[in-house]
Amino acid sequence: MDGAALHRQETEARGTIVNLASIEAILPFKADLAAYSMSKAGVIGLTRALARDYGRFKFRINGILPGAIRTPGTTRLIKQALRGVRLDLLQTGYDFQRRLALNRWGMPDEVARVALFLSSDLASYVQGAIIPVDGGFLSS
Repeated sequence: MDGAALHRQETEARGTIVNLASIEAILPFKADLAAYSMSKAGVIGLTRALARDYGRFKFRINGILPGAIRTPGTTRLIKQALRGVRLDLLQTGYDFQRRLALNRWGMPDEVARVALFLSSDLASYVQGAIIPVDGGFLSS
């Protein structure tokens, strides 16, 4: 390889993008979330289109679909449902929990580890993938 070709190779654009969507993009589960579900489906479309268009520039672009992740927001909703403040969530929460093949909620670091994998050289040939991190929700 001559010096000019080596320089071009070293200065080529490259990078990794990991987008976050939601399991609601694939399987809308909770009522009254149409706008949210639609926006997350858009993230999937954006991820795949960018992966197609920018892979040739050495950008790897993938997405994660979190679901049933224990966060301060989800913890607050669970407490409200159990205290009777949000009775509308009791049946939804019960039905949601029954779909979790691992029978537990995930932690934020479990999503972060998938993002770390997708950002690392371990995923050097992963492009345009949409990976659920949902305890088996979408497979149940």
